[in-house]
Amino acid sequence: MSETIYVPQDSGALSLGAGEVARALQAHGARRGEMPHIIRTGSRGLYWLEPMVEVDTAQGRVAYGPVTGADVESLFEAGFLDGKDHRLRLGLTEAIAYLKKQERLTFARVGITDPGSLDAYLAHGGYRGLKRALEMTGAQIVDEISLSELRGRGGAAFPAGIKWKTALETSADRKYVVCNADEGDSGTFADRMLMEGDPLVLIEGMTIAAVCIGAAQGYVYLRSEYPHSYRALVRAIDAAYERGYLGEDVLGSAKRFDLEVRVGAGSYICGEETAMLESLEGKRGMVRYRPPVPAVEGLFGKPTIVNNLVTFATVPIVLEKGGRFYKDYGMGRSRGTLPIQLAGNVKRPGLIEKGFGVTLREIIYDYGGGTASGRPLRAVQVGGPLGAYLPENELDTPLDYEALAARGGLLGHGGIVVFDDTVDMAEMARYAMEFCALESCGKCTPCRIGSVRGVEVIGRILKNVEREANIALLEELCETMKFGSLCALGGLTPLPVMSALRHFPGDFGLSPSDLEAAQEQQALTGRAPQG
Repeated sequence: MSETIYVPQDSGALSLGAGEVARALQAHGARRGEMPHIIRTGSRGLYWLEPMVEVDTAQGRVAYGPVTGADVESLFEAGFLDGKDHRLRLGLTEAIAYLKKQERLTFARVGITDPGSLDAYLAHGGYRGLKRALEMTGAQIVDEISLSELRGRGGAAFPAGIKWKTALETSADRKYVVCNADEGDSGTFADRMLMEGDPLVLIEGMTIAAVCIGAAQGYVYLRSEYPHSYRALVRAIDAAYERGYLGEDVLGSAKRFDLEVRVGAGSYICGEETAMLESLEGKRGMVRYRPPVPAVEGLFGKPTIVNNLVTFATVPIVLEKGGRFYKDYGMGRSRGTLPIQLAGNVKRPGLIEKGFGVTLREIIYDYGGGTASGRPLRAVQVGGPLGAYLPENELDTPLDYEALAARGGLLGHGGIVVFDDTVDMAEMARYAMEFCALESCGKCTPCRIGSVRGVEVIGRILKNVEREANIALLEELCETMKFGSLCALGGLTPLPVMSALRHFPGDFGLSPSDLEAAQEQQALTGRAPQG
């Protein structure tokens, strides 16, 4: 009898040796005459336990990990195919606390199914949302999305229903659907996990969007650093075409939708939707002036729905179960669930999908287990390289768009990076300006020049050159970048800089009273002295 073993094949697990483990399992099984059936899945997101191997048993899936090739022989000898005890046995997968306490909606199939198998996708609830959408008008689909209060998961948090409604109601001879899969924020990996663990859910979400507004062509804009994602997407797209879920007659509806993957050249700014559209059109990736917004005049000047990958991947469950079902998760104006990516100096890094409202403290300690170094936690950056730094005494902040904004931060793509007490926050602030200078598209002066001047000013502060005057100058510069930049790159770079200065003035050689004096000087003069 052939037993079924599940081994992840996403790039995160592969980097930790999952490929070697799969080959060892096959080889040892063959030698023993047991010939297990190995299914390659995405990762469950418990990266400190990868490679994590699961086996089907009468009780359910039993997990073992982290497994190396050298462990495989002892696993067979211990009877792991029957779920028997071994030093790496983790118990029933669904009972692992890290997973058990989650609310997986968007990531419901990731780690469970073969990501390239359309049959497996259908067996686990796939394409139910599209089938329902094909029975609805575009306006009815928009109403369902609006009812769910789904907001863009790429960082801007713009209501998806408004964007879709605008594209639907804008007349044009051609419309497009574009997925922004240019996941470039440090500490984020949700997009990659979905593409490599459940790519068909993205395809289904984009097809629903196309049906809604009458688009016949779609593109997934993927960053060049994700070759495994590219292969997974192409395999899934081919499977969808073969079975009539893409092409000239989607499920016999007489609606056409073609989809292809386009690979960018690795520019961070192309994560901004209008720069991405420029790149798709074969131009240099530079931010466009707005209005018009892409939903009115987007790709090739036509109405275009542009959403982040997680947003599109969430649409199928909204259509399948209804907007009200999805809205029941979350809090305030932040409804539904959020894929939280926990990284940095933390014992148990990984992917956690929870309803909005869970606190940073719960994520870092209940899931992450605190710092990997065992040293005190000092700072947490939420929202990628443009996110604010929060000190330990603000960890009870809920993960909610408005709650974080009230503290001068942003939720972004849901990335959380943890730092212990050895971090130099002044150097982190300087890095934020360096990052902006490196990645700026150069179109607007506040971002292009301001970031370079920011690196210089922070350097003078750290050398104690007219420190108070340069602190005031840095604050003025950040105000100019915040309100004068054309896009979020320059506009949000001040968040990590000013939060580091506000919460950790000692790292800049300041006492709290020194910082207050510099702020009073700027307020009185209306302008900072030149340093």
